[in-house]
Amino acid sequence: MLAGWVLGYFVLGCLGLAWWMFPPWRRAVSAWVGSAWQRRGQGPARAVSWALLGTLLLVLPAAGVWWWGGGSQGGRTLEAFDDTLLDDGNHHVARLLQGEQLVPPPPLPPEAFTTAEVEVVRPMLSGADRRWDRMDEAFVQRVLMVFKVMKERHGYDMALLEGYRSPERQNLLAAQGAHVTNAGAWQSYHQHGLAADCAFLRDGKLLISEKDPWALRAYQLYGQVAEELGLTWGGRWRLMDFGHVEWRRNRK
Repeated sequence: MLAGWVLGYFVLGCLGLAWWMFPPWRRAVSAWVGSAWQRRGQGPARAVSWALLGTLLLVLPAAGVWWWGGGSQGGRTLEAFDDTLLDDGNHHVARLLQGEQLVPPPPLPPEAFTTAEVEVVRPMLSGADRRWDRMDEAFVQRVLMVFKVMKERHGYDMALLEGYRSPERQNLLAAQGAHVTNAGAWQSYHQHGLAADCAFLRDGKLLISEKDPWALRAYQLYGQVAEELGLTWGGRWRLMDFGHVEWRRNRK
């Protein structure tokens, strides 16, 4: 419907431009319209009719856009086109963003990050920094909101695998190959405290690999929630990193 009003304005603009740029066409149209109106009325009546017609052509499209855009309580708002804004869970996210301060969950024991299953998927994870206070405070709140929504909306418990990452560790991981990371020191948001790698807990154990259908579904939901909160999800990258989120707050 809105597209129709926009098209109407476009057509009126084209007609107005043609009227201004092509005098012969303007004179021909004026002569034809004038002869038609001579059969219907003379003098002031014809002038008033022209004024009313011009007013309607200008006012009706604007009124339609105003109504469709929510200017009237009975109108439909543009927000209705965004399906995510109609999701009850998204209203919950909006409330969280209004100032609720969340507290990081208790840290997992170190041995949780050194099991054989974890080492296969994330080698060198035992040396990762999982201190929430080393990351940007506002970013931490967004990640904790993701954790909260994932638990309350979808029933998944989450854990932080790595937050801040030193330039030295970044280079060390990059040396392992592109299957680990293709970012060197200071090329990752981890060095700025604006990135986090996360995974899920099932029956008290970390589950990282997306090859597990349960985990894959969890990562998909995790990506949706993270993006709702303005974060960038690594699951959309060419080198997919399902557990990674970052906040590009300094980008223009």
